[in-house]
Amino acid sequence: MTETADLHEEGDGQLPPSRREAGKAERRQRIIRAARQLIRETGNAGLSMRALAARAGVSLATPYNLFGSKRAIVLAVLEDIREFEQRFSSLRSVDPLERIFTAIDIAMDFYLADPPFYKTLWSAVFDTSDEVRTAILNPKRDAFWKGLIDDAAAAGVLSPDIDRNLLLRHLDNLFRIVMLDWVVGEIVPSALAPTARMGYALILKGAAQPEWRGPLQTRILESQSAALAATRHFSTQQPENDDD
Repeated sequence: MTETADLHEEGDGQLPPSRREAGKAERRQRIIRAARQLIRETGNAGLSMRALAARAGVSLATPYNLFGSKRAIVLAVLEDIREFEQRFSSLRSVDPLERIFTAIDIAMDFYLADPPFYKTLWSAVFDTSDEVRTAILNPKRDAFWKGLIDDAAAAGVLSPDIDRNLLLRHLDNLFRIVMLDWVVGEIVPSALAPTARMGYALILKGAAQPEWRGPLQTRILESQSAALAATRHFSTQQPENDDD
């Protein structure tokens, strides 16, 4: 931390409200940027608060004062960098299936744009004792995907005897398995989105009304083709082992 930063924080109470709030906002952004950098560099989503404060150039108490907890900082990092809902809200499509599969593509674009960061976070998801799991799998995320399923049901895509909550649970389980395979290297980056799309289409086809099964079958075959092509392309780019 820097002496200037400490003095600035201690003198906040003497500043006009507008400047005081601007100073807090600027320090919040510094802490968020520092958290993302440390997660990416260390491969550890647990975050050392002392290291975080030092990287952000603030006192050790500042992250707690501004965020309240380590979990809140991780959640702020996710909300700050993803801009997921803003991008999704710009979609013009009203097709309920198209919105589900486009949401998958947008999510995967975020993950593949910064693999060291997101692989670290998803690794923490599979550690049930880690508070980062709660930060990533938060109620706001669940509500977003539940809304997409509810929209599909309202549009007549889903059979009325399918329980939407259980359907969402199965889709979420599929998504986590795909992410785990990506984290451990079982899925190449270019096959990540088509693998998730194929899994979603397979599950949704089983829950769909007859008239929607044809479009979902088309998605299954298209995603399968893309996943296989990506895997074959990756394999041809790898150097052969030299046993000599």
